[in-house]
Amino acid sequence: MRWPDLPPLNSLLPFEATVRHASMTRAAQELHVTHGAVSRQIQNLEKSLGVTLFERGTRSLRPTPQARRLAAAVRDALDQVDTAAREVSRRERGGPLALSCEPTLLMRWLIPRLPDLAVQVPGLTVHLSAGGGPVSFERDTIDVALRRDDFPVPEDMSRSPLFLERIGPVCSPEMADRVTGKGGVVGVTILHTSTRPRAWEDWQRLTRRRVEPGAEQTFEHFYLALQAAVAGVGVAIGPYALVHDDLMRGQLVAPFGLVADGTGYHLLSPQPPEQDGRIAGLLGWLRSQAAEL
Repeated sequence: MRWPDLPPLNSLLPFEATVRHASMTRAAQELHVTHGAVSRQIQNLEKSLGVTLFERGTRSLRPTPQARRLAAAVRDALDQVDTAAREVSRRERGGPLALSCEPTLLMRWLIPRLPDLAVQVPGLTVHLSAGGGPVSFERDTIDVALRRDDFPVPEDMSRSPLFLERIGPVCSPEMADRVTGKGGVVGVTILHTSTRPRAWEDWQRLTRRRVEPGAEQTFEHFYLALQAAVAGVGVAIGPYALVHDDLMRGQLVAPFGLVADGTGYHLLSPQPPEQDGRIAGLLGWLRSQAAEL
């Protein structure tokens, strides 16, 4: 035998999943086996290695540093085997690509650009769904997700940067004359959104400008607040990607410009994009579109 120190190979998948989830129950759900089966494999692995791999509490399971090191090596090895198997079989993953995207970005930026995707990446079919926040590829049955990085992303998830977030007040051209020249947004209706309630506070913190509204109105989604701004109802905080097309058409103006808020948008995937030709094609196209931002 060429590898005398290899542990039982059938224990490595349950072990890696348990480390990743810090839970035997969730590992069992992912692998479609029982909790007891995962527990037995972990015990076999610990017995083979002669070390304890998890600190077990009443309601917690914490991987030891040795366990994290071994799990990282297992993950790298599995990625290499997966890549090699695809190269040997000469098969590309086929079928539609399921993409989850934050709702307002989906409506105001991605969907208007889909005709260009059909031209630039022929043969790629994308199934779109609206979603935001943390991603679970297994639970949500999606292949990739376009998200703003305002939540922790698991270490084992691939994240490909697309563009930085830039924000600023936006309003109709007619309303712009009422807010400029006052050192800030003063005396007009400011529009809030429940999905990003601190947007105005963030902009004020970044620019040190005045915000003294004459009235305030809150909408459930960013899309509605921005539509209200186009209609002249008031002034909204506009993330650049969401208002880019309206600014280009002259339906909205940004009287104070836009500033980076320290966040950005990424394409999230369970594996690096180069391991799936569909994801690699989508990412290349998204980056070409994002260049204008």
